[in-house]
Amino acid sequence: MKNVLLIKEIYSEAFRNLGSKIAKHSFKALAFFCASTYFIALYAFAFRVSTGFAFD
Repeated sequence: MKNVLLIKEIYSEAFRNLGSKIAKHSFKALAFFCASTYFIALYAFAFRVSTGFAFD
């Protein structure tokens, strides 16, 4: 019985820390994606302005 409780404690501690790591990495990926799409849109706007595109 003692071994079962020890294994339960080991697994519960491992999965407790796993959630925060997954959230941290997913937020970093989301921040990188948002920043890259913002700079792509900024580049496209600057390209259109420099080529004389008429914004009607």
